[in-house]
Amino acid sequence: MPQIKELLQELNPWWKGTFNLVYKKREVYEKIQKFLPTSQILAFVGLRRVGKTTLMLKIAEDAIKRGHDPKNILYFSFDELKEIEIREVIKAYEELLGNSVKNGKYIFLLDEIQKLNNWEGQLKTIYDMHKQNIKLIISGSESLFIRKKTKETLAGRIFEFKVSPLTFREFIGFIGAKLNPVDLYKQEYKRLFNDYMFTYGFPELIDIKDKEIIKKYIKDGIIEKVLYRDIPTLFRIKNVSILESVLNIFMENPGQITELVGLSKELKISRRSLANYLYYLEKSFLIKKLYNFSKNRRKVERKLKKYYPAMVSPDLLFRNDTLSISKVFEWSIITQLNAEFFWRDQYKNEVDAILTEGKSIPVEIKYGKLDVKNITAFMRLFNIKTGYIVSNDIEEKISVDDKVVFVVPAFKLLLDKDF
Repeated sequence: MPQIKELLQELNPWWKGTFNLVYKKREVYEKIQKFLPTSQILAFVGLRRVGKTTLMLKIAEDAIKRGHDPKNILYFSFDELKEIEIREVIKAYEELLGNSVKNGKYIFLLDEIQKLNNWEGQLKTIYDMHKQNIKLIISGSESLFIRKKTKETLAGRIFEFKVSPLTFREFIGFIGAKLNPVDLYKQEYKRLFNDYMFTYGFPELIDIKDKEIIKKYIKDGIIEKVLYRDIPTLFRIKNVSILESVLNIFMENPGQITELVGLSKELKISRRSLANYLYYLEKSFLIKKLYNFSKNRRKVERKLKKYYPAMVSPDLLFRNDTLSISKVFEWSIITQLNAEFFWRDQYKNEVDAILTEGKSIPVEIKYGKLDVKNITAFMRLFNIKTGYIVSNDIEEKISVDDKVVFVVPAFKLLLDKDF
């Protein structure tokens, strides 16, 4: 208990004085704010180091500015103490401040909650007893709802928000670049987009230029901690090195079409084991799966899939050949478009991303030479009038019969909130 009390004082500076957070705008925060008045638990999930803790502290700061009693806001990270229970933290808090959580309105910010055994059962008990006067906000470095048991335990009690790495638009805000109008500063934005790719979208890498530091940050700070610490605590992994081999394949070759039988033979593991490893990597936000687009959902599930890593290999990132640069360029666009589909037909016509918010929108990604053959094949097949090609710096409009393909530079497309 004394150790918990010491940590509580260290982690909650607003109890004793003013609190000023260094915060730069995140677009997800606007969505989160709408749900703060609800009684449900809010859960922030995502990769390590993407800014989940900062969002929690921003909630604390804003609540204090609105007049909420600072001593009624509690932040605690279970990365510090993993063998305790939530109720022990609450008891230490009540003893330390002389409060009773039965009286008043409270905000509890519980970070890295997945570290606790049976965290979902503990949280359910607290929620059911105190939902009228305690707003619970939690975070986890992977999806907190991998296990079926968790979904069932907290059904109807929780809203989940994924916190992703910075988008290019957020990156521009973080560095304070105010270059308007965009068309006047094309060369500057093109250079900034290149700088952005070297950050991987991690706020802590924005001012880092040293290649060795970037490599070590990605390898030691993110990948190894997720592979060797986070995933093994959730699943019984017999051989983490194979899991790492699977991830490395996608980090070196982002967006390759994957056929499970062939890849499992290459890795000398069963198809079922490979499917499990892919599931673990996906739920830990280390890879993203795209399905081959079809109007038939059952057909989509059976067809070939593509996988993109959350982070390409630093070795690939730092290569200067055209093929490597084009792979990194495609990876960066795909991860920001939040696409769920690509398209490939029996004649090997292929479109990199199909966006499906409302109507279907085909998006091709071309770092070098333009080619409208594949995208217009998709547009004819599905009777789509408009498509997009994301280029490095070309901007033009291409008409083919009654179809229109807009070629847009990557920086311009990703700065457009309405796209």
